[in-house]
Amino acid sequence: MMDLHCHVDLYPDHEKILKDIDSSGIYVLSVTTVPSAFRGTVALTKKLDNCRTALGLHPQLAHQRYNELSLFDSLCNGTRYIGEIGLDGSKGYVEHMEVQQVVFEHILNKCCEFNDKILTIHSLNAVDKVLELLSVYPKAGRPILHWFLATKKQVDRAVELGCYFSIGPAMLHSARAKKVISWLPKERVLLESDGPFAKVNGKILFPSDVIGVVSFLSTQWSTSADAVQYQLRINLKTLLT
Repeated sequence: MMDLHCHVDLYPDHEKILKDIDSSGIYVLSVTTVPSAFRGTVALTKKLDNCRTALGLHPQLAHQRYNELSLFDSLCNGTRYIGEIGLDGSKGYVEHMEVQQVVFEHILNKCCEFNDKILTIHSLNAVDKVLELLSVYPKAGRPILHWFLATKKQVDRAVELGCYFSIGPAMLHSARAKKVISWLPKERVLLESDGPFAKVNGKILFPSDVIGVVSFLSTQWSTSADAVQYQLRINLKTLLT
């Protein structure tokens, strides 16, 4: 099992999240929102063999932290994982789309210097532009579209571009999100918690909570829970190799 989008450093209780990762044995990707948080998050999770840290610059913070791009560049060869990155066209952030795009393109271009990056990408209300830029920078790495909300046409385009899709328990409480999940090819599906931002019934999600998605996928794919977990393990292995 895996949680490929979790903001470990932003949980209010670090001891609790670290214990959850350790006891669950789930493979966790700890994403960061600014480059200056990377080293601290690596240190926070250094005792966990099943946790990796991603280097990110969140689109909602791009207009405030674009000056950290040079730091991003200097840290980029220190991790295979990049995120959270992307674009956000929602209210309050669309006005900063120009600088968001500069930041996102800079990051994609930098990642093209390597051949092994895995990217976890935010695309809220900016799907078409995100997909367009992924097509412009095809060598940036393997994209994972986190909490992807899109049309069937956009999903098909993302699949053509080689994207994976990480889905979490909170998405199962949205009719729109469940419709999108029904369009995803099962060989491209991964799991995420998006904790501590994502919640279910007011409760912050933890990596161990991703198991709740398995029963949903079992029904969706008309197969057993064991078969779902096997498929997810194959997907993760394929992504990483």
